[in-house]
Amino acid sequence: MSYLSRELVFLILQFLEEEKFKESVHKLEKESGFFFNMKFFEEKVQAGEWEEVEKYLSGFTKVDDNRYSMKIFFEIRKQKYLEALDRQDKAKGVEILVNDLKVFSTFNEELYKEITELLTLGNFRENEQLSKYGDTKTARSIMLIELKKLIEANPLFRDKLAFPTLKSSRLRTLINQSLNWQHQLCKNPRPNPDIKTLFTDHTCTPPNGPLAPTPVNLPVAAVAKPSAYTALGAHGPFPPAAAAAANAGALAGWMANASASSPVQAAVVTASPIPVPQNQVSILKRPRTPPTGLGMVDYQSPDEQLMKRLRPVQSVEEATYPTSRQQASWSLDDLPRTVALNLHQGSAVTSMDFHPSHRTLLLVGSANGEVTLWELRLRERLVSKPFKIWEMTACSLQFQASFAKDALISVNRVTWSPDGNLVGAAFNKHLIHLYAYTGSNDLHQQLEIDAHVGGINDLAFAYPNKQLCVVTCGDDKLIKVWDLGGQKLFNFEGHEAPVYSICPHRKENIQFIFSTAIDGKIKAWLYDNMGSRVDYDAPGHWCTTMLYSADGSRLFSCGTSKEGDSFLVEWNESEGAIKRHYAGFRKKSTTGVVQFDTTQNHFLAAGEDSQIKFWDMDNAHVLTSTDADGGLPSLPRLRFNKEGNLLAVTTADNGFRILANAAGLRSLRTVETPAFEALRSPIESAAIKVSGSSGVTNVSPVNCKVERSSPVRPSPILNGVDTLNRSMEKPRIVDDVIDKTKPWQLAEILDPGDCQLVTLPDSTDTSSKVVRLLYTNSGAGILALGSNGIQKLWKWTRNEQNVTGKATASVVPQHWQPNSGLLMANDVSGVNLEEAVPCIALSKNDSYVMSAAGGKVSLFNMMTFKVMTTFMSPPPASTFLAFHPQDNNIIAIGMEDSTIHIYNVRVDEVKSKLKGHQKRITGLAFSTNLNILVSSGADAQLCIWSIDTWEKRKLVTIQIPAGKAPNGDTRVQFHSDQTHLLVVHETQLAIYDASKMERVRQWVPQDALSAPLSYAAYSCNSQLIYATFCDGNIGVFDADSLRLRCRIASSAYLSQAIMNRSQSVYPLVVAAHPQEANQLAIGLTDGSVKVMEPTESEGKWGSTPPVDNGMLNGRTTSSSTTSNHTPDQLQR
Repeated sequence: MSYLSRELVFLILQFLEEEKFKESVHKLEKESGFFFNMKFFEEKVQAGEWEEVEKYLSGFTKVDDNRYSMKIFFEIRKQKYLEALDRQDKAKGVEILVNDLKVFSTFNEELYKEITELLTLGNFRENEQLSKYGDTKTARSIMLIELKKLIEANPLFRDKLAFPTLKSSRLRTLINQSLNWQHQLCKNPRPNPDIKTLFTDHTCTPPNGPLAPTPVNLPVAAVAKPSAYTALGAHGPFPPAAAAAANAGALAGWMANASASSPVQAAVVTASPIPVPQNQVSILKRPRTPPTGLGMVDYQSPDEQLMKRLRPVQSVEEATYPTSRQQASWSLDDLPRTVALNLHQGSAVTSMDFHPSHRTLLLVGSANGEVTLWELRLRERLVSKPFKIWEMTACSLQFQASFAKDALISVNRVTWSPDGNLVGAAFNKHLIHLYAYTGSNDLHQQLEIDAHVGGINDLAFAYPNKQLCVVTCGDDKLIKVWDLGGQKLFNFEGHEAPVYSICPHRKENIQFIFSTAIDGKIKAWLYDNMGSRVDYDAPGHWCTTMLYSADGSRLFSCGTSKEGDSFLVEWNESEGAIKRHYAGFRKKSTTGVVQFDTTQNHFLAAGEDSQIKFWDMDNAHVLTSTDADGGLPSLPRLRFNKEGNLLAVTTADNGFRILANAAGLRSLRTVETPAFEALRSPIESAAIKVSGSSGVTNVSPVNCKVERSSPVRPSPILNGVDTLNRSMEKPRIVDDVIDKTKPWQLAEILDPGDCQLVTLPDSTDTSSKVVRLLYTNSGAGILALGSNGIQKLWKWTRNEQNVTGKATASVVPQHWQPNSGLLMANDVSGVNLEEAVPCIALSKNDSYVMSAAGGKVSLFNMMTFKVMTTFMSPPPASTFLAFHPQDNNIIAIGMEDSTIHIYNVRVDEVKSKLKGHQKRITGLAFSTNLNILVSSGADAQLCIWSIDTWEKRKLVTIQIPAGKAPNGDTRVQFHSDQTHLLVVHETQLAIYDASKMERVRQWVPQDALSAPLSYAAYSCNSQLIYATFCDGNIGVFDADSLRLRCRIASSAYLSQAIMNRSQSVYPLVVAAHPQEANQLAIGLTDGSVKVMEPTESEGKWGSTPPVDNGMLNGRTTSSSTTSNHTPDQLQR
């Protein structure tokens, strides 16, 4: 088959997929053998549809094609056999043994005999190798991991695992281009060509009557080839936008692609008092009069004109990122992350929204149906509106019956109108309430609508045709548009499941609405009677919310699947395709849907895993995260104010917190009397009480630049009217009305009762120090490598004391070993253990661990502890190991002779040998964001290597403080933003900007922490740095400022007897839990391993130290040393 014929098959596959011909898609994949659909294969394996699995595989490989294929079929048939035995269906087991597994006996008769013997066992788990076999679902998942590796390694699947990148509806576009070309060749081109078939070439029949144009006879060669193909519009066999999909912009592209693959759905529309403008009329009406010349005919419906208006004039790049091109450089300080207020609502907060012009006015909806208005500068509830039915007789009988049966009402959504004069509240049963806000301390009832049958899931304001309207959606699968008098203007019908969210938007003068339903469908609507223009699937196929950036140029969605996986993506509006997936969601949600927001045209934030996570819009990796001092629910709700300097976050104790950046803190600290106070009595105004937490006063003045997007002081103007004579009233400072709190103090953990602590069983071995320590990626285990080359594994199990099954300092774990009693021991024959440098690395799925202790590198199976393979025999010995972040088969190996080997395990070959250091390699860290590998050596140097070419980009020597020798190990670890780099040397902690390899901050041992550093590591959210010292102290530092926030003395984790020994005991290594930011583990010189957490009452290691003119508690804050200074200039 020719290459073009092969490409045609891919176009057909795309067409069949878009048309939802699922079975045909997979049949063609199998019969052509061009594309192996891994997702489909996974689904069939997980479902246990073994016949379908093998049938699909047969289109690509046979059992005896090669060893990879044989292994693939063997794993599938073995799993089928074990499942039959697990069901106690031995007859089926014998059938599988004879018909499916017998073929493998010719290759490995012993294995076949062993499999046969399983029939004689009451439970095949009695076989040692199968003792860890869990339930069927888990076993299939584990097998699937292995199958994917085998398929990827199988040369028969090469170039068949990736579908080519195609623009949507590519086959339709080509057909429309062909029809345009054929029409251009017509001798008598008609303005309204009637194309009824694709089976024959198109020609326009000569029109009848005296007005028929004179035929133009030109040879084919004389017809100029068009530079661009325009769709045939409403007259083509496909909807007009389909051919324009390749270059349509904004909503146009979505409409183009969607209408190409789905019929127009009729919307039930009431008579609308809003005149529908010419640009929003039906797609299927009135083509433009064609040009008289023979050139390319441009048949455009009014909707196509709409699409053109939606297209940005600039290039795609300029249109997508207008702000980032013009903004000054940003920093993490722009993000509101400092806890400023902690306020109690009294009921679980379900929705929040800041006033569009008054940054400290927050609207809150609660689970008890209450709508509350807070003035954050005063820490005061201005208004509280408990739920009540304003007029029961006007409500439907359905609602009355539902309310009589269950009177519990909660708020699903609260929002301000764009001008800030109206408040909308949507409830979980039928009703919406509109309140008028006039600037006083009250909300006036304006309108109650029995809007939907069932719950109202979202509410928004929109301006179709310059008239303010309310848009709602609900459980009845409808979207409705209402005027402010309560009259229904539009009733959009087309979703097949309850509508979860709506996102009204405008591009120039075009108004439209995006909607999402709980079946994961995304649709878009114009304010007309033509139904939805879009029918797309949201990632996760469940609940999704859509938001535009503040400038309206970029579209994002965030949601969760039924399985609990969360997704945050940016959409390419011009093609209706996902442009970027944002990574960083850790836990599966079992309680709800992740919420998100955007701010400053630059940042995204989402609440997940009891944290707030932030992303730069242009970077897929998490920028930073915060737990907001703890106490957040699993999926906190959040909302930025317009300037992005305040962030409201819900808490688990029926309240909310306000996080702020420097400008936000100033806006909260300075209380200018707002306009509503003008309506109070003088006594009332004088008696204002401050409620809630006074967290703002705990934060000392911060040296920070003024926000780019907001003024330093809040405006006292409400609704465009300045109701105060500003010369009459001076700003009041919150500190004047709140008692001064005690100054910040360094948290010091001195006794065992000051923290939670567990010593891992069977860990103490004075003959072997713990030199390397890792948490498993699942967070349920700890792996320690001793100086004797032996690895130990501890696991926490799920039980009543530990419901999560994760590592914790409150439960003693199990020292885990396989039934065989094997030790995970490295080959140390002929090795001088005193001089050896042990190293270790763990695969992402926790299946394999790779380690060495002066000898060759061994790859261990984590379930059986068996050595799978060995490689890289010394000399030189391996001193550091790191898996490539995108390919577990590629390993970077630092060597004793100062080289770095890039080793491919699959082919057992060193692909590259990197030379740049003078002494042994002591650290390796990959950044996928910057596409680099950073290496550190015992020569106190850092080398930067390109991952693509393995060429050295830069060499940097770390700055050693005066009087210190550049000896000892240097460690490196990337921040979660994949840009900032932690560099650890016995003389210092330092943060580097790896994009420039410039040092940003440095801390040197001093005062109570004056001993040399032994190790340091970031917490999982990169907000803290845990550092261990050779005198037994542990320091917990703020990762951004390198300021010490907590000191853990050795007396907190060592007994007095151990401390009295002649030989000191101290931590050689520290590890941070992969999900719990405040949990750390330490490995000590006496061979013991300890896990530590703050007490439950504290919940964290101290608090963030403030900046106070360089002084902390009267002492010079040398711990705050930030420098681009020379070592001699460092504060001491």
